[in-house]
Amino acid sequence: MRVRITMTNSEDLGQAAELRRLPSPDRHSAPTPLDVRQAKFSTSMRGYEKAEVNAFLLETADGYEQALRENERLRQDVIRLEASIRQYRELEGALKGALMSAQRVSDDMKQNAQTAADAMRENAQREAARVVREAEGRVELLMQRTQSQLEDVQRAIDGLRAKRRESEVQVEAIISNLHNTLEFVREQDQRESRVVLMRPDEAIPA
Repeated sequence: MRVRITMTNSEDLGQAAELRRLPSPDRHSAPTPLDVRQAKFSTSMRGYEKAEVNAFLLETADGYEQALRENERLRQDVIRLEASIRQYRELEGALKGALMSAQRVSDDMKQNAQTAADAMRENAQREAARVVREAEGRVELLMQRTQSQLEDVQRAIDGLRAKRRESEVQVEAIISNLHNTLEFVREQDQRESRVVLMRPDEAIPA
């Protein structure tokens, strides 16, 4: 709504400016929408149209009240957003702390895993070396035993060969004796046969 101004001289303008001052309990505080609605003005011969002024004041009070409500809503939104920002910052700090802790734990786990792997590898190497040493010792002992058994077998073979030679010599001696005996027996038989076949007069006197 537009207000028509009908004053024509500086005196009337001064009076109008004085009349536009809204009554307020405290001049140091801003007027409220209720102050605007309850404002009362003095009348003059050539002043503003009262109905228009009242309508303008009501419209101004409504706009002022709406602006105050919007300002309060925005202030509450700002407070809420600031609280949300604080929460987000706290959450961000907590997440950063958790991330740093997780990173430290991950690094510690990697280091511990590497240390454990190194220890396991060293233990495995030591165990493998021990097994190899024991296997070499067993192989050496087995080779010594085998060599000893081979020597025993070789001595046994040598003994059997010596006994075989002795047996062969004995058999040859027996065969030779049997042969000699057989020759002797044959010679005796031949002699006896000649004695029988001889004539009586050819007998040799006793």
